[in-house]
Amino acid sequence: MLDKSGAPVSPVATIQPEVARRGVSRTLRGPRSPRASALTAAGALATFAAVALAATSLFGCAASTTERLNLPPLQTVAKVELGRYLGTWYEIASFPQSFQEGCTATTATYELREDGEIDVLNRCNKGSVTGPEDKAEGRARVVDPTTNAKLEVSFFRPFWGSYWIIDLAPDYSYAVVGHPDRDYLWILSRTPVMADETYAGILGRLTKVGYETGRLKRTPQVAPASK
Repeated sequence: MLDKSGAPVSPVATIQPEVARRGVSRTLRGPRSPRASALTAAGALATFAAVALAATSLFGCAASTTERLNLPPLQTVAKVELGRYLGTWYEIASFPQSFQEGCTATTATYELREDGEIDVLNRCNKGSVTGPEDKAEGRARVVDPTTNAKLEVSFFRPFWGSYWIIDLAPDYSYAVVGHPDRDYLWILSRTPVMADETYAGILGRLTKVGYETGRLKRTPQVAPASK
């Protein structure tokens, strides 16, 4: 799940941000393509966040959680090895967002491009884990090469949104993606099921850095078949 917002999601997609919270669109309305409807995990966050940031100067904005609670700047992990971060991640939980409404079995897959940027493919099943698949294709790029922990993602160019890796397992079995304003959050895993003690540990660390973890909603996933 890397940064969001950018490349045309569909040759016919029309993007019409409506003024709402933060004075900008909370949803991206227009003819829906399969790609446009599933802005999952990192993909969705960047799209909305980038549009919000671009429109702030025109419409003003409500206080973010970081501002509202007078929290210190959000910190990322010290270092990310991109080669180990690539591949498929399962969304375990996230802050609910209108652009992910109805998504289950959400995944994000990252693949390195020859130009050094990253192809992003987000998928989810609508309505239930056996529902029809939606997908969104985007692009991500590193904006802090010192750590590789701060990226941008685009599904609707020219908009890019922040994708910050704020927690990461030593063995890259889980990752947590956030945003500087603390109003977006995704907990990701290499497997569709996360151990309760691992999830609880993540919540404890998120609480310490100012995240309102009560807002998290678990994402339905298909459990692996028992052997």
